[in-house]
Amino acid sequence: MRIILDENLPRPLKRLFPAHAITTVQEQGLSGTFNGALLARLEGAFDVFLTADKNLRYQQNLSGRQLAIVELPTNRLPLLRPLFPRIVTAVESVISGAYVELTF
Repeated sequence: MRIILDENLPRPLKRLFPAHAITTVQEQGLSGTFNGALLARLEGAFDVFLTADKNLRYQQNLSGRQLAIVELPTNRLPLLRPLFPRIVTAVESVISGAYVELTF
């Protein structure tokens, strides 16, 4: 599975997925790319996009996309730590094109 973390997420989240190909928006040279253009660039190149952007699904037309999106409730690592098992489960079970919102 090919996973990419949005630039608003802490990089230590990469350690949650040692068995998968995981990178960040920054590592791909896409920092500062607006959401529409970013999603277009990620489509087909990645399977799952992790983000904490609460407005993404309201600002972008996500229908017809194959990229799965998992929205985390925050980008603060101390608050995400208790959610690590749920984050891994969500990412590993998400289906193509789905939008999953994790909450506390």
